[in-house]
Amino acid sequence: MTAEFRVRQALAADAPVLARLRWAFKQEDHAGDPVTPARSVKQAEQWIRERLDSGRWLAWVVESSGEIYGHVFLHLIERVPEPFEDNIPTGYVTNFYVAPYQRNRGFGAALLKALKLHAQQRGMDTLIVWPSERSVPLYQRAGFQPSAELLENTMD
Repeated sequence: MTAEFRVRQALAADAPVLARLRWAFKQEDHAGDPVTPARSVKQAEQWIRERLDSGRWLAWVVESSGEIYGHVFLHLIERVPEPFEDNIPTGYVTNFYVAPYQRNRGFGAALLKALKLHAQQRGMDTLIVWPSERSVPLYQRAGFQPSAELLENTMD
């Protein structure tokens, strides 16, 4: 029997947990590499708190039994106003993570569903993501597809 879980929009007060999960996410991403963080978890916590307070960054968390086990962030990228369309932002999806021991329980799908519902309710027509190779299937199940419209210029 699996425990119930819920997804909710993150609050600035969640910043300490979100920062710790961010560090776990990046350490998992760089498994085997020695970790000498350039920033402390406290600095990440402050950054997250400030961004969530600003309203230009949003996040959703998944929790079960009062504990947060995953998150996904949405950065609202403003567009330059134009006379023919509403100035609805594009959404940049990032920092999507579920603790390894809580995966395969529907947490990730539920997080993306909540984020997409929010975007639809705001009238957003585009969400973009730079997925890891491992996360591509999950994003595709959530409706994300490769784009023929996006160009990238990586700076050396």
